[in-house]
Amino acid sequence: MFRHKGKTRTFKHNLRLAALLSFIAGLVNIVGVLHLKVLTTNVTGHFAFFAEELVRKNYLLAFIFLLFIFSFLSGAFVASVITEYFAKRDDKSAHKYSMTVEIIILFVIGSAGDYFLNAGYLYAIACVLLFAMGIQNSLVTQISNSTVRTTHLTGLFTDLGIELSQLFFYKKAEQQHKLKKSIELRIAIIACFFAGCVVGGFLYSVLSFAVLIIASALLFVALSYDVLLFNYYKIKRRKVKIAQS
Repeated sequence: MFRHKGKTRTFKHNLRLAALLSFIAGLVNIVGVLHLKVLTTNVTGHFAFFAEELVRKNYLLAFIFLLFIFSFLSGAFVASVITEYFAKRDDKSAHKYSMTVEIIILFVIGSAGDYFLNAGYLYAIACVLLFAMGIQNSLVTQISNSTVRTTHLTGLFTDLGIELSQLFFYKKAEQQHKLKKSIELRIAIIACFFAGCVVGGFLYSVLSFAVLIIASALLFVALSYDVLLFNYYKIKRRKVKIAQS
């Protein structure tokens, strides 16, 4: 799901990736909204809030919204730098390092979020979560070759609307197949993000910030499975080469 790239990447890989990470994004989103009153998975709304506070001359609040935007950007930048660095060294699991950072962030905030919040670090928590979602969005974009994005839905609904309309005009079997697969992927992302928000909302009433520990655990299990599977096939190929030599 994570390590396949280029021609070896299939629709099934992207569907699994989209389902998992959009569900996690939904969990993070609802926790941010309910506990922090801050959007923690995208930056579109923060531009509007930044402009609003700037016009009102609330420069401190405007600066905070600017920090939110920069935090998401920083996460995407750092994830890309880390992934490119290890990819240049022919590391087939280059994504795992950035993903590990996201797992640690979600686990720490899930475990100690209330402590940080009581200490007055509300905006710092929001920045850290936005940084983590920047990492996730960068990773999923690179891994899927820009086919999948999981942390916000505006572009997805736009693309879905375009592709639904194209079903009426592109009638060739190959075109219809390609469009239907793309529509299926986008609906899966939207549905899983929505499911993450709903499930996270119910769990939040019982677990509070600890909902993020569940998100962290899901990522950890998925990443561990991916690494173990990669190592299994690596050992298997090595044995085949030895047997043939």
